[in-house]
Amino acid sequence: MSDPTTPPSSSDPATVPGVAGNRPALRMQTVVGAGVLLTAAALALGALDIPSNAGYGGVGPNFLPWLVAGVLALCGGVLLWEARSGGFRAMEEPNGSARAHKPAFVWVSAGLLLNAALITTVGFILSCTLCYVLAVQGLRRAAGQDAGTASTWAVDGLTGVLISAPVYWTFTQFLAINLPGLTQTGWL
Repeated sequence: MSDPTTPPSSSDPATVPGVAGNRPALRMQTVVGAGVLLTAAALALGALDIPSNAGYGGVGPNFLPWLVAGVLALCGGVLLWEARSGGFRAMEEPNGSARAHKPAFVWVSAGLLLNAALITTVGFILSCTLCYVLAVQGLRRAAGQDAGTASTWAVDGLTGVLISAPVYWTFTQFLAINLPGLTQTGWL
């Protein structure tokens, strides 16, 4: 019998993630597997509406959605099987905070929502840079890093431009896909 004053060891089945004795973990793992399967089914349902006319490469526009739905269904099936046959194997102990960091969620959400709201007004590069900066600010604050200095904001802004500008140029100049920009040149 164990001493009630000592914390449970990592070999205790009720505390180790993925072990058969940990019913809440098994239940949540089953929910994850079922969620992945439902997502695959939703993708397959959406792929039904895409025409299957084969193009130059011999595959139609619905090939990739069906491929993604099939692979996702396979992954969901494996996750569900793992969960129902004893839990996810070789899981590490959870780390980090016991609760979600709500201010970080607000920073990341603000970045995503502002990106969606401003992309047609300020263009792809600036809106994606803003999204990057706000998301990184949230992640830095959640990790306890210094996020409030001007140099941190400047580095994050520069990094955001260095990521979003080549993506924009690749889509507009090389792939001829229109993305919202500040000018009609396709470079900004």
